[in-house]
Amino acid sequence: MSTHPPKARAAARSAPVASVQYALVPARRLTLETVASRAGLHPELVRRFVALGLIEAERDAAGRLVFPEAAPATLARVERLRTGLCLNYASIGLVLDLLDRIGRLEAALRRGGARSDEPPWT
Repeated sequence: MSTHPPKARAAARSAPVASVQYALVPARRLTLETVASRAGLHPELVRRFVALGLIEAERDAAGRLVFPEAAPATLARVERLRTGLCLNYASIGLVLDLLDRIGRLEAALRRGGARSDEPPWT
């Protein structure tokens, strides 16, 4: 039996949980050439996507672009939106933001125990 009053227990259940990541092992980073090759795109197009904010990249100590491991999947998503829906790159940025938000909301609903008869559409 809990020593906390019912309101405190309910508040604790609904409070957001902070995610903490510890850098025990450095995250693997991919080079521009590797990302472009895996995505089947020209490196200059990948650079343009970085400039437009459609994909995240950092600079290493030598000033070269490095990408997270998920970058090729993100680029594939961008290309599917561009070719499948004929969206321009500004629209793709908006769609990616909305899809990410929907994904986070659906995950929060699943964690909160809310059930829906409808399958997630994302």
